[in-house]
Parts: sequence; C-alpha cells; structure tokens
Amino acid sequence: MPTIDDPTRVFEQERARLVRLAYRMLGSLGEAEDVVQDAWLRWRYVDHAGVASAGAFLSRTVTRLCLDVMKSARVRRETYFGTWLPEPIALVPDEAPGDDLTLTLMLALERLSPLERAAFLLHDVFAVPLDEIAETLRREPPAVRQLAPRARKHVQAARPRFPVEREEGARIAKAFFEASTTGDVAALRGMLADAVVVHSDGGGKVLAFPRPIIGIDKVTRMFEGVVRKSWIQDARKLRDLWIDGLPGYLSMEPGGMLQTVALDIQGGMIVGIYFTRNPNKLQRMAMSFGGAAGAPTPH
Repeated sequence: MPTIDDPTRVFEQERARLVRLAYRMLGSLGEAEDVVQDAWLRWRYVDHAGVASAGAFLSRTVTRLCLDVMKSARVRRETYFGTWLPEPIALVPDEAPGDDLTLTLMLALERLSPLERAAFLLHDVFAVPLDEIAETLRREPPAVRQLAPRARKHVQAARPRFPVEREEGARIAKAFFEASTTGDVAALRGMLADAVVVHSDGGGKVLAFPRPIIGIDKVTRMFEGVVRKSWIQDARKLRDLWIDGLPGYLSMEPGGMLQTVALDIQGGMIVGIYFTRNPNKLQRMAMSFGGAAGAPTPH
C-alpha cells in the first residue's frame, strides 16, 4: 500500500474535484466549500497509513457530509420564496467546462432522492465504481446497481441530444440581450421556442417572478411589460459567460442590481431562460467578474 507522506499536499490536489462534487450535490458553492473544509478537518486526524486511496476516501467523506447537509437544504427549499435556482458558477467563453452537467441537468437532479443523486453523480459524472459507491452510501451493491440507472432515467430528458456549439450559443445570447433590453419583440419571438419557459430566482429579496412563465406568448408579453416599465432599459452587460454549461451573461441594471442570465438552447431555439437575481447567490460572481467591469462588489 502506498504511503501518504504529505497529507496536506494530497488534499490540496483533490480540493477542486471535491468542491465540484459537493457543488453538484448541493447547488450552493458556499455550502460546498464548507463541506470540503469540514472534510479537510477530518482528514487531518485520519490514520493515513490505513488509507488505500486518498481520492476514494475523500470522495466518500464529502458525499456523506453532503447527504447530511441535504436534509436541511431540502427543508429550506420547501420554504424558499419563488423559484429556486442553483448558485450560478460561470466560465468565460474560452474556458473549457469541467463536465457536461448543465444547469438544466442540475435542476433535474433536484427531483431525485439524495441517494439517487449521489449515485448518479459519483457513477455517471465522476466515474466512481459501483462497489465503491455502495461503500460510500452504506448500501448493498445490488441496491446501488439499481440506484444509478433509475436516476439516469429520471434525468435523461433534461440532457440535450445536441448540445449547443459555443459559437452559436454566444451568438444567440448576444442577440437575446439586445432584443430583450430594447423591447424588440419581433426579434425575441424569432429566437424563442413555442414552449419556452422563464425561471427567475430572486429569493424574496429582489423583484423576480415567483413562478415560471410558460409559452412564447406569455413570455413575450412579459418582456413587453418589463420594457414598458423601464425595468431593464439601459441595462449594461458586464461579461459574456457560460453559466453551469449554458451560454449567457452577467448584467447590471441602472440601479446597480446584478443578475445572471443563462439560456437553454436546443435546435437553435431558446427553450429555457434562467434569471438569477438573488444577491446572496451573486456575491462570488460580483467579485469574480462584476468588480473588474465596474459593478459594485460586496464589502
């Protein structure tokens, strides 16, 4: 068995992967970082001579901690005001994504049980063997062999058959920003699918639509009303981004309100629009991208 001579170095080599796993489990980068820090505190006092694989041990620790956190997280989401969206994690357009798990898939994962979600992520996204997942979840291997395929079946519909090419996604996101902020309804209708759905997360802290808006007619009327009330006129785009695998951008309204917009594009048409406006979910975004573009950053 190989020895672990420098536990701190080993943990730091695994940290980014562990944060990504925890974020995919919880939908909150802040909670994910807290979980990984908790895992680090436990790792410090482990008998490292008895650890066969640091990566497997740490994945198991983080997954179990996430399952504990998810119990309270689900209760909070049941009382969350309006639509809940994951905290947006963004890449600039030329950065390569870490995996193909998009925002739409993360929302599909919310419909799974915690054990199904863990089994799907560990097996399908992080390529963990099923026997190891069984040990992590403290379940018999035959039961886990049923969990992952069942979870995969539930989320299959949310996985796009033909993911949008990055150049096309950037082009559509740019056209959407221009049409939505100028009130060009004809241009908007030309890029929206008939069954388009708008999701808006304000968390009860800022103005947002409490329920999804469904259908091209209702969505275009919504944008007409927003423009008429001058809510988004003169909005300024701060950065083109890929947000949880979807093309979009970070923008700032005249009053200083930040928001991210992510677009689910299928077959060249926008089928889903995701506005994240809850300021608690945009603090890291503001520090990472907004501050450099002149947006207010939290103190």
